[in-house]
Amino acid sequence: MYRIGFSRDIHRLERNNRPFVLGGIKIPFELGNVSHSDGDCLYHSLAEALLGALSLGDLGRFFPDNDDKYLDLDSSIIVKECYQKVKEKGYVINNVDCVVVLEKPRLSGYIEQMRKNIALLLETDMENVSVKAQTNEKCGEVGTSKAVVCFACVMIRKED
Repeated sequence: MYRIGFSRDIHRLERNNRPFVLGGIKIPFELGNVSHSDGDCLYHSLAEALLGALSLGDLGRFFPDNDDKYLDLDSSIIVKECYQKVKEKGYVINNVDCVVVLEKPRLSGYIEQMRKNIALLLETDMENVSVKAQTNEKCGEVGTSKAVVCFACVMIRKED
């Protein structure tokens, strides 16, 4: 049996003395994530897609942004906890497809490490993880580097 989860997440970017974190990597950039946790937009969309595949609702249900317990939380913990729910229900990752939409910085030098990071968190082979980067063609908040948006689609399957 297969199930699919899909999610989108967006975070503002601004000069704020916080690192720009994406896919578990602190990427050198003059702007940082604006968020309650570490603001890893890619990991947030991935975690919520995992929850969606199980029909468990949104990320805020489990990690509310008004709870100081999650202040500056490393988002890899969020992904791990959501994947634990997948395993508890008897599923494993079939494949993951993610898209990052960001005008700058360029991500081509980071994509393979993001894929490795996600594969490790989800206990799957790297060949089951796709991460793609796009620009927003200078349109809107994303196109003017005021935000990053990420999409994630996951397919899980019952473990044999």
